[in-house]
Amino acid sequence: MTRVAAVDCGTNSIRLLVADADPATGEFTELDRRMEIVRLGQGVDRTGRLAPEALERTFAACRRYAAVIKEHGAEKVRFVATSASRDAENRDDFARGVRDILGVEPEVISGDQEAEFSFAGATKELAGRDDLAKPYLVVDIGGGSTEFVVGEDRVRAARSVDIGCVRMTERHLSRDGAVIDPPTQDAADAIRADVAAALDLAGRSVPLTGAGTLVGLAGTVTTVAAIALGLEDYDSAAIHHSRVSLERVREITGRLQSSTHAERAAIGAMHPGRVDVIASGALILLAVMERTGAREVVVSEHDILDGIGWSIA
Repeated sequence: MTRVAAVDCGTNSIRLLVADADPATGEFTELDRRMEIVRLGQGVDRTGRLAPEALERTFAACRRYAAVIKEHGAEKVRFVATSASRDAENRDDFARGVRDILGVEPEVISGDQEAEFSFAGATKELAGRDDLAKPYLVVDIGGGSTEFVVGEDRVRAARSVDIGCVRMTERHLSRDGAVIDPPTQDAADAIRADVAAALDLAGRSVPLTGAGTLVGLAGTVTTVAAIALGLEDYDSAAIHHSRVSLERVREITGRLQSSTHAERAAIGAMHPGRVDVIASGALILLAVMERTGAREVVVSEHDILDGIGWSIA
């Protein structure tokens, strides 16, 4: 048994998982899982650089995570950074800060690597379930990018494309640094056009139709599931492996698109850091479901973070 610590630093959030893993038996015991919204990708789509305030928010979270890792006595640590740090000109500043705080080199992984970790984390515990048809199409909607992975016991094809809830919000729902509230129809149409183009691109590498089960990952999908379940507070156990129909996703997306910041913030299960970007994320999820022909999405709380944890073990 090996005690591992996995850190996933994305465009919108940074997350930590500490677990005991035994590759020989497949046993994976979660000890600590946490998430903070740091918005590392603030302005990256526009400036090509990580903002100083975004870096400091991220480093502050890293300091807190370092204390947790030390407390649990993790033997191996892996820090993976995704879309925002791939795109940034000053990613060396980011890497230096992470090294100083956590003592490990942050790995800025490719979209394909990100997709493989997401698939492993999301599908490992689905093996043997006869109520979920194969192949799986795993869709990980992040802040800066979305990964599409299809496979059964292993990855058959994968593609990462540059659509994400933060990127689409900053590109189409922001004016002079402020989020348009509520989103306009023109802005929503522009997001749909970008997503459609990205789906065309993803479809060249990954078959987007014909999968047995659509599995959805990350904060946009889990938040939509929490709303669908009518949760007053975010409940990971209730959300994990819940199923949300296309009709319900369409209904929730329409509600989010027409709501104000205050109305979205009043949703009990809504994390404050997702209030401004959830409308864009829901539009992406809806477009994916419509393009793939999926009648429902199976929601997984286990994702790239779990895949990273398994890779260490």
